Amino acid sequence: MTPIPEIRVTSVNDAPVRPKRRFVLYWMIASRRTRWSFAVQHALSRAEELGDGSGPKPVIVLEALRVGYPFASDRFHRFVIDGMADNARRFAEAGVTYFPYIEEVAGEGKGLLEAFAREACLVVTDEFPTYFLPRMVSTAAKRLDVKLEAIDGCGVFPLRASDRTFTTAASFRRVLHGAMLDELPMWPVEDPLRERIGRSPAKLPSRVTARWDPVSPELLSEREPKLLSRLPIDHEVEVVDSKGGSEEAERRWAFFLEEGLRDYTEARRHPDLEGTSSLSPYLHFGAISAHQMLRELLEAEGWDPGRLEAGAKGRREGFWGVSPSAEGFIDQLVTWRELGFNGCFRDPEGHATWQALPEWARRTLRDHENDPRPDLYSLEELYRAETHDELWNAAQRQLLREGRIHNVLRMLWGKKVLEWSPTPRVALERLFELNDRLAVDGRDPNSVSGILWILGKYDRAWGPERPIFGKIRYMSTASSLRKYRLRQY
Repeated sequence: MTPIPEIRVTSVNDAPVRPKRRFVLYWMIASRRTRWSFAVQHALSRAEELGDGSGPKPVIVLEALRVGYPFASDRFHRFVIDGMADNARRFAEAGVTYFPYIEEVAGEGKGLLEAFAREACLVVTDEFPTYFLPRMVSTAAKRLDVKLEAIDGCGVFPLRASDRTFTTAASFRRVLHGAMLDELPMWPVEDPLRERIGRSPAKLPSRVTARWDPVSPELLSEREPKLLSRLPIDHEVEVVDSKGGSEEAERRWAFFLEEGLRDYTEARRHPDLEGTSSLSPYLHFGAISAHQMLRELLEAEGWDPGRLEAGAKGRREGFWGVSPSAEGFIDQLVTWRELGFNGCFRDPEGHATWQALPEWARRTLRDHENDPRPDLYSLEELYRAETHDELWNAAQRQLLREGRIHNVLRMLWGKKVLEWSPTPRVALERLFELNDRLAVDGRDPNSVSGILWILGKYDRAWGPERPIFGKIRYMSTASSLRKYRLRQY
């Protein structure tokens, strides 16, 4: 198995590797897939390194779902469980032992990771720079008596490839474009499990099976709410129609590549045309890899490295030498998505706070904090889409029902929350509350950067200076109704 780039491997603790133990454990927490996965590839590579004359060490995969994570709900649980069903099938086909665990009582799963780790040579997990995951990994690392390695599979540009915190998309593009010839050969293996097919799965530790039971494949595949209804999670935030998991992600991606990409530049601007890929929830939950999407898009464009335009570094268009729609999609997939990862990674404690806004934005918002606000709504009124603005209400209803808002309206949605909240700080809190509770792609570096952009991050000061907004970029319902096709929406 090809080793992954060293820059994507981080030792989280000082405990040793223990070669005499039975297996390598992959603790799957963010890159919830089997294909195009640096984490799966690394676990298998390390299993080969730690093997003896009889062959590589076995690999066991633990994918656990707690009930006590922030904003735990039927919506997010079901999306993850759909992915567990896909992973169960794929690991079974490859002869890799997979342990899907769903906690039914808060704290019931405590000690499960340590029980596995007691018999592991090494523990491999995913790196993810926001939400509760960094804290969870750091806490676990202190409790393990074996080496824990976190794998950066977040994006095409490694988290540690630059020591800069980028303040604009243009500044990030310049560095990103300059690094592409070095990074593009560093693809993860497309299907790292392929060579494992036919091997006997590892035996589960008795200390695990005596206390915890994995969820059955039948229960994972059952989309009726039998399992969810008995869990202590938020049942008001209901399951969305969109199915989660890698198989659905790859189906949607193949359809978009074949049918949607050619009209992406124009269609993505208009909610009536539904021109987006709708893949952000799948990227968030790790059901599909940005590497896979970029690689397959470039192949569909008949691309080769000779088409990179050196003089276009930093420009939004023209660098890749592909069609305008492909250029636009890559800019969203790589530049804007990974700009958010950079912001979260470089500021682990403050990236989702008021202090994460640029100084000019905080100053202008403070200057206008006491401006009269003709329309003020409570958080509950916003949640229920009970405002005077029917376009905003439609966007919020989409968030309530589908767990998403069309991209162009998400910006307007956020600007109105700023306008209708008593202070800018309250607006920021509400934006995170609404997004993180309801959006399937929320709690993600990309949504953190999107929310902060609404209040000036990655943007510049705009004129004329306005009440409430100050120099923050202004958007209105009236202008949106003129610019975008919204009748069906």
